[in-house]
Amino acid sequence: MTSEETRFFTDFDIYLWKQGTFYRAWEKMGAHPCRMNGRDGVHFAVWAPNAERVCVVGDFNDWREGVHALEPLEDTGIWRGFVPGIGHGALYKYAITSRYEGYKVQKADPYGFFCEIRPRTASIVWDLSGYRWNDSQWMRSRARANSREAPLSIYEVHLGSWMRNAEEGNRWLTYRELAPRLARYVTEMGFTHVELLPVTEHPFDGSWGYQTVGYFAPTSRFGTPQDFMAFVDILHQNGIGVILDWVPAHFPTDEHGLGFFDGTHLYEHADPRLGFHNDWKSFIFNFGRNEVINFLISSALFWLDVYHVDGLRVDAVASMLYLDYSRKEGEWIPNKYGGNENLEAIAFLKRFNETVYREFPDTMTIAEESTAWPMVSRPTYLGGLGFGFKWNMGWMHDTLLYLSKDPIHRKFHHNNLTFSILYAFTENFVLPFSHDEVVHGKGSMLAKMPGDLWQKFANLRLLYGYMFTHPGKKLLFMGNEFGQWSEWNHDAALEWHLLEYDSHRGLQSWVRDLNGLLRREPALHQLDHDPHGFEWIDCNDSEQSTLVFLRRSKREEDVLVCAFNFTPVPRQPYRVGVPFGGYWKEVLNSDADLYGGSGLGNLGGVEAEPVPFHGRPYSLSITLPPLAAVLFKPAPDSSS
Repeated sequence: MTSEETRFFTDFDIYLWKQGTFYRAWEKMGAHPCRMNGRDGVHFAVWAPNAERVCVVGDFNDWREGVHALEPLEDTGIWRGFVPGIGHGALYKYAITSRYEGYKVQKADPYGFFCEIRPRTASIVWDLSGYRWNDSQWMRSRARANSREAPLSIYEVHLGSWMRNAEEGNRWLTYRELAPRLARYVTEMGFTHVELLPVTEHPFDGSWGYQTVGYFAPTSRFGTPQDFMAFVDILHQNGIGVILDWVPAHFPTDEHGLGFFDGTHLYEHADPRLGFHNDWKSFIFNFGRNEVINFLISSALFWLDVYHVDGLRVDAVASMLYLDYSRKEGEWIPNKYGGNENLEAIAFLKRFNETVYREFPDTMTIAEESTAWPMVSRPTYLGGLGFGFKWNMGWMHDTLLYLSKDPIHRKFHHNNLTFSILYAFTENFVLPFSHDEVVHGKGSMLAKMPGDLWQKFANLRLLYGYMFTHPGKKLLFMGNEFGQWSEWNHDAALEWHLLEYDSHRGLQSWVRDLNGLLRREPALHQLDHDPHGFEWIDCNDSEQSTLVFLRRSKREEDVLVCAFNFTPVPRQPYRVGVPFGGYWKEVLNSDADLYGGSGLGNLGGVEAEPVPFHGRPYSLSITLPPLAAVLFKPAPDSSS
């Protein structure tokens, strides 16, 4: 190695690498076009501590081993070297000969920036420089858009099936084709963010991206790294945040990937009771290795830095926290204290969150965590895991269970609706109706609803009305907003043709107007995670299956009354206690003709009467339409 090659890794780099704090590892690991000793070429670096020999093979040497051998970097386990005469676009892999039993394998680059499209598996040398960003206005202001007090409404998207080109063999749209269409649609619908199912490179379409091999590579299915930069850029220019699903819990067993990398279990635990997930048939990261921590936290920061991503939603956190997750007795190993907590994974998650919020305080992290693990979205200095938000899986499950019941039986399940408020402020919750609820035989959101066709749509409008007024940020999977009939199919576009029908257009309009109200009314978002932002008016009317509550902002007089009728029987007159006299405007009604309802309502609003009710000095006598959500707001001069 020349002196220039040796200096590619400084002594400080090596120190950080060994102690597990080399959090910008992508700047040195992998393949980097550069100039050394007066020659242009590529510097390669890969971690393979148990290799006897590592060579770079590619289209530049006819994939012959031994032509371009790498050399070890001190005692780091890193092999590196400079190959002259090649550059941007070269195909390559690492040919590894293990010191154990002569095991030989060719691996894609764990730190590779771009990959061949499946089923090919080579990495591609790629220069990430040169893209000119135009999102400076968004980047300066995004801290406000990502805050806990912001009106967060997330549109979850799988890029390969949101929309396709039917005229060209049902092909995927590219990043650059998707960006303006998605930006326009999301803007029209009023969502504030999109959340992308994993765009990290993955070999199998049916994994939806959750079986990741390329933790530093946007999938080549839709274009190049610069194309993905343009995708994010265009969304940002339209005021839309971009959240990525990120999968540090597990990775696939494909030979070209991370598993058994140098003839040993390098990234994963060797013991399958710790290192293999039976449900997903995938390897589990060894969170006790400093080099693995370098890899994963570098990946997280890479997307936030290089691609201007605004947040990371961490998949399958529960599977990381528990050593016995989805395991029977005898299939797992307790921690050193005898418990089922994965102490190394817990330490990793805390360090991940601390690092993200230190380096990018204007972004967000979101945990998909399905158990009652405490303080997931509380700071680490208080004993929490440090996430910014957590998916409220309990609310999702209970709400869908309730709404799937025939209305005649709902009075016996009233607590499924009211229970969530008991814990609504213990975490910074996101309320998710995600892709997981519309696959594997669960049926679409519309198909889950009981009753005839009219009742199905009315129930779904009611469900979304309840969701958008309940404390917590919002997330809807694509297609849910217009009532897709079929389960989601990752190999086909959404059923956009359904928008030819009034009922589907009405549902879409309802979601659009809910998003608009969410943005306009601080009472619906400012105190989502503060108990002062919510107050029951009546949670006990199980016999009629109604609910009424109050949402507040920081301004005491800024309130909304939210009333729900979960039966097909109109309630009129229906008296509701309110804190102020004067005129209360009906700001939204899911039973309006516009949305496909029956047209029952309150003729624009109701005058409060000095009739005490529900423990309040005034009350409204309203019409509560069938299977409907109705929202009221005091006129400006009424809050007195």
